[in-house]
Amino acid sequence: MYVSNDHVGSIYGGLGQLLLTYYQHQNLVPPQKLLDIQDLERFDFMIWRELLTSLHQQLQRPALGLEIAALVEPKHLGILAYLVLSCETLADALRRYHDYHRLVYDGIPLQINVDGELLSIAWDKVPYNLGAQITDEIAIALMMEFLKSILDIENIRLHEVHFEHSVTKNVMLYEQYFRCKVRFGQAKTQVLMAVSELNRPLKKGDQTLQHILKQQAEALLEKLPNTNPADYRLQQTILAGLQNNSFQIEHVAQKMNMSVRQLQRHLQQQGKTYQQRMQEIRCMMATEYLKDPHLSLQEIALLLGYSEQSAFQRAFKQWTKMTPQQWKNEKGPVS
Repeated sequence: MYVSNDHVGSIYGGLGQLLLTYYQHQNLVPPQKLLDIQDLERFDFMIWRELLTSLHQQLQRPALGLEIAALVEPKHLGILAYLVLSCETLADALRRYHDYHRLVYDGIPLQINVDGELLSIAWDKVPYNLGAQITDEIAIALMMEFLKSILDIENIRLHEVHFEHSVTKNVMLYEQYFRCKVRFGQAKTQVLMAVSELNRPLKKGDQTLQHILKQQAEALLEKLPNTNPADYRLQQTILAGLQNNSFQIEHVAQKMNMSVRQLQRHLQQQGKTYQQRMQEIRCMMATEYLKDPHLSLQEIALLLGYSEQSAFQRAFKQWTKMTPQQWKNEKGPVS
C-alpha cells in the first residue's frame, strides 16, 4: 500500500478500477501510477487525489467527477454494494451506506443528520490543501449513482447540494445532474433532501439480491444431499438474513411463515439444529467468498453476519482446521 506523510485515509481498490474504466471509455492512456494500484485491496487517499487532479488538469473538463461516477458498478464499491442491495427503503440504504462507507473510503466520516424537514448527508473536512473539488464531487456522485442506477431509484428529489470549494464555471452542469440548486463556497460538502424521501421503497435492490441469493442457494443445493423445497427456502432465507443482520431463528421462521417450533421440528427430522445448519451455510459461503480476490477477510466476515473479523476467523478454523488465509493459499484460485 502507498503511504503518505499527510495520510488522511485509504481508498477501496475498486475505485482505482473505476478510474481505469473511465480512461478506457475515453480512449486515454492510463498513467503507470493508476496501473500500479489495480491489484491492491486498498490504496492511499493521496494517490486517489493525485490521479484525479492530474486527469482534471489534462482534460480541463467541468464536472469531471460526475462523468467518472456515472460508470460505477457494484464491483467498484465492493462489499458495500452487496450490503446495501439487501435494503428495502431509502432510509435503510442510507443507514447502511453510512455504517459501512469507510470500507470504500476510510478517512472522512460520513455524517447523516436531520434538521427539521431536511436530511443532511455531509462529508467531514480534510485539510484544505489535501482536498479538491473533484474528490468532493465524485464522493457525492458515487453515492447518487449508486442509489439511482444500482438500486433503481428514479428521480431522487434533492433539496440542495453544497460544495466547500469556490464557485466553478458551468454551474448549470451540476444543477442538471443533481436536478436541484447547487451552491459552492459553502461551510461543508453535503446533500440535502426532504426527510419524506426516506420512506421510498427500493425497486431493484431486492430483485438484484434475490438473483445473487438464488445463485448461491443453487450452489449450496449441489453440496447438500437430500434437499427439498423447504430446505431451499431455508437456505435462501438464511443467506438473505446474513447480509442484513437478521439471521436469528425467530426472524428466519417468520420469513418462512413458520413458527420457531415448526422450524426446529423440520431440522430435527434431518438430525440438525438451526445453529448447525446456519454454520454449514456460513462455511460453504465462506469458501466461495474466499475465491474472490477482491473480497478482504473483513468484508467476508460482514457478508457472513460477523461483526468482527476475528470471530469469523475463529469459526472458520473450527470448520476447516485452517485459518481463512491458509485455506485461500492452499485451495483458492492461483493468481
